[in-house]
Amino acid sequence: MTSPFQVFVAALPDVCPSDPCRMVFTADSGGRCEVFAWDAAARRARQVTDRPGGTVHRAIDADGCVWWFEEDASGRGRWWFQPFDGGPRLPGLPGAPAGQPRGLAVTADGTVAAAVDRGPGTVVLVGRRGRVPHEVLRVPGGCRLGGITPDGALIALASSADDAAAVTVVARDGRTAAVLPGPGGPGSRLWCQGFSPRPGSRELLLVRDLGDRYAPATWTPEDGLRAHDWCAFDTEVSARWYPDARRVLVRQDRHGRSLLHRVDLGTRSREAVPTPPGSVLDAAPRPGGAVDYLWTDTAHAPVLRATDGIALPPPGPRAVVPGRHTELWTPTSSGRVHTLLSLPDTSGAAPPPAVFLVHGGPADHDRDAYDATVHSLVASGYAVVRVNYRGSTGYGPRWRRAFPAGVGHTQVADLAAVRADLVARGLVAGEACALWGVSWGAYLVLLALGTRPGLWRAGIAVKPVADWVAAHRATTPALRALDARLFGGTPDQVPERYAGSSPLTYAAAVTAPLLVVGATRDAKCPPGQIRTYLAALAAADVPFEALWLDTGHDGYDGAAHVAVLRRSLRFLRTRLPEPAPRAPSRPPAPAGGPRPR
Repeated sequence: MTSPFQVFVAALPDVCPSDPCRMVFTADSGGRCEVFAWDAAARRARQVTDRPGGTVHRAIDADGCVWWFEEDASGRGRWWFQPFDGGPRLPGLPGAPAGQPRGLAVTADGTVAAAVDRGPGTVVLVGRRGRVPHEVLRVPGGCRLGGITPDGALIALASSADDAAAVTVVARDGRTAAVLPGPGGPGSRLWCQGFSPRPGSRELLLVRDLGDRYAPATWTPEDGLRAHDWCAFDTEVSARWYPDARRVLVRQDRHGRSLLHRVDLGTRSREAVPTPPGSVLDAAPRPGGAVDYLWTDTAHAPVLRATDGIALPPPGPRAVVPGRHTELWTPTSSGRVHTLLSLPDTSGAAPPPAVFLVHGGPADHDRDAYDATVHSLVASGYAVVRVNYRGSTGYGPRWRRAFPAGVGHTQVADLAAVRADLVARGLVAGEACALWGVSWGAYLVLLALGTRPGLWRAGIAVKPVADWVAAHRATTPALRALDARLFGGTPDQVPERYAGSSPLTYAAAVTAPLLVVGATRDAKCPPGQIRTYLAALAAADVPFEALWLDTGHDGYDGAAHVAVLRRSLRFLRTRLPEPAPRAPSRPPAPAGGPRPR
């Protein structure tokens, strides 16, 4: 029987370090995300997990054992494993405390390191597969496992790139070997990318913020932190070691698309790895220089590709999005704002109603990549507008740091500027523009409806921040720290900034009907502050609908996603004019924006 819906997780398969034909990946199973083992030699897949809430965190070690994290609805759980060809499921680290997964690494000799979020802090564990681990250390706040050396002697822990202790390297006995970057000025932000897997190496790969560019950096116990500023990029990058050489694969996010670069740290050379135009959602090098990557663009669902032709797991549905997909740049006094625009294939003279899909983050961006919501909206006759407002990644450090009008208000100004530009060009109907966002994007939807009510006909906010103060007090420690960086302090220190950016402050000014979706187990955008906002809407007689999901902030069960999508499409049908047929027209040419190099 065919599943009525499918889920897709945008990630490459993990490859067994000792046998490149053995892989583990996530894919759809009955509408849930589950873990599968893939034998490339036999071109055969085997389903490993089958859980009511789905499974997403997985790994494979050098012995071919498949690991996965079993979590409850709150995201707390433990690691399990099973031999590659099947057999009993066994606890990966018996006796380990339950918590939220913050990383797993297994060396070639079977040493296992894991980080588990325990609420007020993170516990780091080291042991052997199937044996009781020992606790290396317990650190306050949130962090993730950044890697372990091949000999298991050193472990990297990654915190926020903004912290003076962005990366901490510890020995297996818990002693601190290094704190990176340490106290510093501009350009000291670091992102941990992992230890080199080459036997005998203790070299840690990082990405460094140079203030106006990004570049790889490395650390070793002997040489300390070493910058490679000769290899700088003008927009955000991530990097991975090649498993058998002192080379790294750099994936660059640039203007909504992706570029791959092969960088040799020894010879100080860099070359492009050819990929089609679009987005590379993930990329990983294999021994011998081959690269696996996950490619997509707006019109085509993601596909797995390998530069050497090895058999990768079969793709999901080969969806092709109808319509015309283009981009434009809107000039503003603060710089050009980049937009990805999808126009429906319809006939008639009238511009179509438009839905602005507002991305989350804020440190993220909309990509020239397949999105099932875009597919559904365009197929329904709506234009879809995805704006990479100030604060988005992919446009350089200065764009990412630009919040001149304050948190949220800067982004709402960019959304309004793009709307005005599209209406002036005759590309969308000015009287029929709606907003739809998730998480931080949902927060911007609520703020835009309250501060610029005349511009928007309807809004959909899925798991939003609606009351900054209440959300700050009830959310996770990591998000409280992010709030403090965004606002320059806590609600007690700068209450006026939180109030000025909170949708609750402007709830009574909302005029457009709203669909608000909340999750009862959401730790990131807690349900209590959403209920407070809905009560304020009701008190002001603002028309709204509410949908509650019995999930956390993130979910791996496609049924919840489909329920939100269906309810949202019905809501738009009743709140926006029916999409009118229109004659096919040439999409706008890119207007003066820079092109990827």
